[in-house]
Amino acid sequence: MTPAHGFSGFSRRPRPIKPKTGQESVWDYPRPPRVEPRSEQVIVRLGGQVIADTTHAVRVLETSHPPVYYLPLDSFPAGALVPVEGTSFCEFKGEARYFDVVAGGVVVPRAGWAYPEPARGFEALSTRVALYPGHMDSCEVNGEQVTFQAGDFYGGWITAQIVGPFKGGPGTAGW
Repeated sequence: MTPAHGFSGFSRRPRPIKPKTGQESVWDYPRPPRVEPRSEQVIVRLGGQVIADTTHAVRVLETSHPPVYYLPLDSFPAGALVPVEGTSFCEFKGEARYFDVVAGGVVVPRAGWAYPEPARGFEALSTRVALYPGHMDSCEVNGEQVTFQAGDFYGGWITAQIVGPFKGGPGTAGW
């Protein structure tokens, strides 16, 4: 990468991009992460259908990561979230369970996850699900199409208000 992306190819530690007015740097987010309630309208589409539309999302903010939005389970229509086998473990949030996301004849395996019994401090996640935005037709926050965090593990949502560089892509594992 070039210095314009916030880090050089020889440095393990990136240089944060300085946020402009109205922007947030992921390098100012805390570790351990913080849960933050949000009132923006969040709309998710899959298979040509709206599968979630809410103003009651929360986002999880963690150093070097774009926010991950968690949407109320009851904002999804019946059958859109199909529980599947397997779990993963987050040192902060606890054990995650996964969902296939289904709509309009499209099935996206393991594209959603939830923490039904989250660790202390993350109780707001117990009735919410996060989605990988790169696997949906679209995800919007207040009408802005989000872009997704690089890599196949994290599920960050990037808007114009968020600056990095962001963990997740090649060469960022050591951050």
